[in-house]
Amino acid sequence: MKKIVCFGPGPQFKGGIANYNTSLAKAFDKINDVEVHIVSWTQQYPAIIPRDFIDRKSKEDQLAGTNIKVHYITNYNNPATWKATVNLIRKLQPEKVIFQWAIAIQGLPLGYIAKKLKNIPGVEVVFDLHFVIQKEGSKIDMFFTKRALNFADSYVVHAMKTADELQMLFPKYNFEIVSPEKEYSGNGIKVLKLFHPVYDMFKAHPDFDVENLKKELGLKKHVFLFFGFIRKYKGLHNVIRAFAELSRQRDDVSLLIVGESFWNTLNNEKWSTKLKNITFGLAKKLLLKKQDDERNYNPLELIQELGIADNVVVKNDFVPNEEVYKYFQVSDYIMLFYLTATPSGIESIAYNFKMPMLATKVGHFTETVKDGFNGYLAEPENIASMTEVMKKAINKPINRENVAVTSKEMSWDNYAKTILK
Repeated sequence: MKKIVCFGPGPQFKGGIANYNTSLAKAFDKINDVEVHIVSWTQQYPAIIPRDFIDRKSKEDQLAGTNIKVHYITNYNNPATWKATVNLIRKLQPEKVIFQWAIAIQGLPLGYIAKKLKNIPGVEVVFDLHFVIQKEGSKIDMFFTKRALNFADSYVVHAMKTADELQMLFPKYNFEIVSPEKEYSGNGIKVLKLFHPVYDMFKAHPDFDVENLKKELGLKKHVFLFFGFIRKYKGLHNVIRAFAELSRQRDDVSLLIVGESFWNTLNNEKWSTKLKNITFGLAKKLLLKKQDDERNYNPLELIQELGIADNVVVKNDFVPNEEVYKYFQVSDYIMLFYLTATPSGIESIAYNFKMPMLATKVGHFTETVKDGFNGYLAEPENIASMTEVMKKAINKPINRENVAVTSKEMSWDNYAKTILK
């Protein structure tokens, strides 16, 4: 019986990495003679961060019908729990511990845990890299990233860009990039190039009344969807500006914006929230680059400024997992006009609904979005190009079966089995 530990946020947390870690654990659980444990945070970040990370809305038990055991143990703010995490994993005696690496600030506890585990015979420390160079990076981010990733035995990446950044981070290391088609020879540190699997936790409902919801929401014929946490790097401000130009040319288009403003999840009237905001702001000024502080980023204000309120529908809130399908089924295109990009969970959800992608030519999108086949690519930071891409999507529709073809090998089962090899 092989034992696997998936370290990352458990299903009680909201967001893409929690969904990812849970989906990966479920994929391992389906394999014969594999015992799976999720070892999770109780608190993922410094206590001063003014945000609620717990999913308080989803009702569905994501682990129902599995044998997965979840251990909520690691508190970022309590080093005693880091040691307890090491002791727990040592007792479990896993063959592999797979860390979800998605933000540099976690390098402090993860570096400690990975270093201790690396010294245990028979345990392979694997870092599943959602990024290497932080989107809003700084010197301290690089320090935390090096501190953690230095203690990996091997890595998994979802794009060649990430592998290239890993080499930049450790220029003296000899890495060997392998894939499902290329076996590991042992001539360097193993970097397994895979993909961001297609989420199977979000499924289309064949009996869902799309037209009824379109009517209820006041949506027009062609619906462009922006979905997920509202963060600056996702370029919602550019989506809105490009759509505004499109809506001046056509009267049959709608923009549907569904997602929670990342830095607006707490009651700002509470003294505890005010204290966190002050402390967090000071820490940002002292430690990070000025442009990292995006708490005042509010692209939704552009809707009124540009006079397009009649053509835009906004649900500025976190969507429970069991309601995600509605917004994808009612829409025609997913908007990925990112400023920078690592493999995107939103892109992965869209594949599950055979939804064409409208993306910018940044990061891995040039690898996954085949212009004219499963989506269209726009020039980054070019509103005219983005508007043109939206027009093209209407005038030359993408065959949704092309989207299915692109993603058919990108399953969680294939992903998990390749990691186990």
